[in-house]
Amino acid sequence: MDYHLAQINIGRAVGDVDGPLLADFMALLDPVNELADRSPGFVWRMQDDAGNNTALRPYEDERIIINMSTWESLEALRAFVYTGMHVGVLRRRREWFEHFESTYLALWWVPAGTIPTVEDAKLRLASLDEHGPTPYAFTFRKTFEPEAVPA
Repeated sequence: MDYHLAQINIGRAVGDVDGPLLADFMALLDPVNELADRSPGFVWRMQDDAGNNTALRPYEDERIIINMSTWESLEALRAFVYTGMHVGVLRRRREWFEHFESTYLALWWVPAGTIPTVEDAKLRLASLDEHGPTPYAFTFRKTFEPEAVPA
């Protein structure tokens, strides 16, 4: 079976998405998303009618913004996250997002063509908080191959 890598990352914004504190972040969002869409190994990203995902609020805390996507491989996602324009935005995250007290990133393997759900992604984050990295949910620092996914 072929697998794709799913990812969720979340952050608590320092202000409203349409406010002055997030103006630079919002200005960079479309160019970064367009870069992701064109990146080698990109498969899918969650988006609304505006082309991003800033309107979805799956947590009680209205300032938590989520991002979800799938990629052909861990290497493809790592290349996108840690190079080019995205790494510059990543370095500025503390300007726009508060320090998060729990896990804010989870990676996991899904059968190719599967679109992960927000509820499943939230369970992956919770699993990392409770158990640390496992084949069910892991991080860039401690990864697992798709073959480790339980049947």
